[in-house]
Amino acid sequence: QWQFVESGGGLVQPGGSLRLSCTTSGETLDNYAIGWFRQAPGREREGVSCISSSSRGGTTHYADSVQGRFTISRDSANNMVYLEMKSLKPEDTAVYSCAAGFGILSLQALCTDKRGIDYWGQGIQVTVSS
Repeated sequence: QWQFVESGGGLVQPGGSLRLSCTTSGETLDNYAIGWFRQAPGREREGVSCISSSSRGGTTHYADSVQGRFTISRDSANNMVYLEMKSLKPEDTAVYSCAAGFGILSLQALCTDKRGIDYWGQGIQVTVSS
């Protein structure tokens, strides 16, 4: 049974950094497109960053709001996907979730419209505050 394990969230000051991790047992993440999404109180869930499956080249997509500050990457040996977050701002405060989709043809559609997602993680809190 698919179950994500997310870690790395917490409280950080503005300008600080965090690295979120996402893994699962029983499935190989390399076979899936993986996305990080976030939901702030009172707002809709939005795509932050996505990475295509390894067979599709591991291409990446970022929301405009995080471009240049966040980096998504894979660690195939450890079956992990990371979201490195730098220069964090208070508006980055949200619950962050990873999600997986199989056979994704459009990474942008996955990231912007959440199209094709098969599995969602529980989410982890990230709070940016002084």
